[in-house]
Amino acid sequence: MNDDLKALIRTIPDFPKPGIQFRDITTLLLDAGGFAQTIARMAAATLGPVDLIAGIEARGFIFAAALAAPLNAGVLLIRKDGKLPGATIAEDYALEYGEDRIVMHEDALVPGQRVLLVDDLIATGGTARAAVRLLRKAGAELRQAQFVIDLPELGGADALRAEKIQVDSLLSFAGH
Repeated sequence: MNDDLKALIRTIPDFPKPGIQFRDITTLLLDAGGFAQTIARMAAATLGPVDLIAGIEARGFIFAAALAAPLNAGVLLIRKDGKLPGATIAEDYALEYGEDRIVMHEDALVPGQRVLLVDDLIATGGTARAAVRLLRKAGAELRQAQFVIDLPELGGADALRAEKIQVDSLLSFAGH
């Protein structure tokens, strides 16, 4: 399923470090038909109506914005700390060696709004899990997260499912 889209993803070995198989979505984005089909299939997989599409910086913004139009929803940006002007709320999360922080505007959503979380890829799920916590802290009704690519061996999608989030992805790749 979705083999037509999978063929548009370029794999770059040993990037950003040896042993990593980088799944490059830029080749998908360059193909107008493939990108349009990606958005159409993500829209079709969306649970019920949503008020906002939350995109995780930076590639998630591309898919969130494109998906918002057919779903008649707004776009909520989840960014790295220090990138949004005005008052924000934050969520810290662990990295392999240290910590990072994501933020959103404190007035980006009204408690109870239905939010769909979107990003290009789910690997270990650290950033996505932090985004779930951040959105819930702000009062979002969050039932689903969508990704173009899942790397299931890294466990991120399963970690989100453990937090009662339905996880959908169009493509799955083995390995790291």
